[in-house]
Amino acid sequence: MADKKKVIIMGAAGRDFHNFNVYYRENENYEIVAFTATQIPDIAGRKYPSELSGKLYPNGIPIYPEDDLIKLIKENDIDEVVFAYSDLPYSYVMEKSAMVNAAGADFILLGPKSTMVKSTKPVIAVCAVRTGCGKSQVSRQIFEILDKKGLKVASIRHPMPYDKDLTTQICQRFASYEDLDKYNCTIEEREEYEPYIDMGGVIFAGVDYEKILREAEKEADVIIWDGGNNDFSFYEPDLLITIADPHRAGHEIAYYPGEMNVRAADIVIINKVNTADKVDIETVRKNVKKINPSAQIIDGISSVIVDDGDRIAGKRVLVIEDGPTVTHGSMKYGAGTVAANDNNAGEIIDPRSFAVGSITETFNKYNHLTNVLPAMGYGDKQTKELEETINNTDCDIVVSGTPIDLNRVLKSSKPIVRVRYGVGEKTAKELEKIVDDFTKKLL
Repeated sequence: MADKKKVIIMGAAGRDFHNFNVYYRENENYEIVAFTATQIPDIAGRKYPSELSGKLYPNGIPIYPEDDLIKLIKENDIDEVVFAYSDLPYSYVMEKSAMVNAAGADFILLGPKSTMVKSTKPVIAVCAVRTGCGKSQVSRQIFEILDKKGLKVASIRHPMPYDKDLTTQICQRFASYEDLDKYNCTIEEREEYEPYIDMGGVIFAGVDYEKILREAEKEADVIIWDGGNNDFSFYEPDLLITIADPHRAGHEIAYYPGEMNVRAADIVIINKVNTADKVDIETVRKNVKKINPSAQIIDGISSVIVDDGDRIAGKRVLVIEDGPTVTHGSMKYGAGTVAANDNNAGEIIDPRSFAVGSITETFNKYNHLTNVLPAMGYGDKQTKELEETINNTDCDIVVSGTPIDLNRVLKSSKPIVRVRYGVGEKTAKELEKIVDDFTKKLL
């Protein structure tokens, strides 16, 4: 037998683990020397445990900071480096390729044939061009439509295994707030899971996505893949819906793997047309038609729903936004800012001077942020720092555009007005027709 190819997988505790599980874990032609990690705090320095790494890796696999990548390639005579994270401009991806190639290794991107798992049940996948396009509210609307038809639905969310013990997160099922506490969920995890729980749904996540799928299939007639970042689906879809954002027009042909999601889509929803400029909407439409002329294009309404909006008028407000959307998603604002402006806030406060600890570091890293506070909460320490930042801020009221109830995870000294995104009545009707057509064909 030829010598095994020595491989490093670059990731961020998501796609990297999935690619290993489905392509490399039992593949004797390769030796996975290490994972490298970025984006996620405190993941580096840990191990991918033996309980997940399988019989070929009885001691598990070390996880190093991505900053060590070139050193690792040279010290271990690495043959291939697999790039396995998402929501990135092409210039960034190809910079990594240049670094890897210059160090002597091949640069690999695994695609659907190597990584998608086939379900025994119909799968609707909802993916996006970028983080923060609005895929989660579309996924939840599809859930509601299927549920009203009397179908059993299981949503499966892109991985967010942030707890230090990955063995507790191999296959997670969330159907109650107690489940969120059981798995020590971070704020980012709660942002995705709480809305399903609030509408009586079930959502799965974890690390081993074939095992997760098989568990979900036991109780579902239909699977919804609720994608994260702008990654492509872990499961082979029977229907792929891709969400594009005209507030970031042009990104649909400039980001990895968002462009792939557009090219592969059955349906592209150009979302937020009620708040975007017409020229940007048409730019997205033109780009979609150019790279995927057979896709059905729908204009999507993204409606902002505010609890007690009259409390905002005239007040000095701190706006908190969904963390990933305004950090690596590169949006300057989200639902909270829209709600504050629509409800006549007297002033939106710049929170940067009130920030502490890792929240200060977040502002330094994402310097496009000014008048919003990202809902960072990767673990207890950062959640406490978020709480301290909120309580330090000189404001009258907090307008929270994160999908979760912040009062469940921290103690704010100011009243919190919650803001949510919906899909709007017109978009809901369009989705209902799509789901009707889908169920007639496959169920």
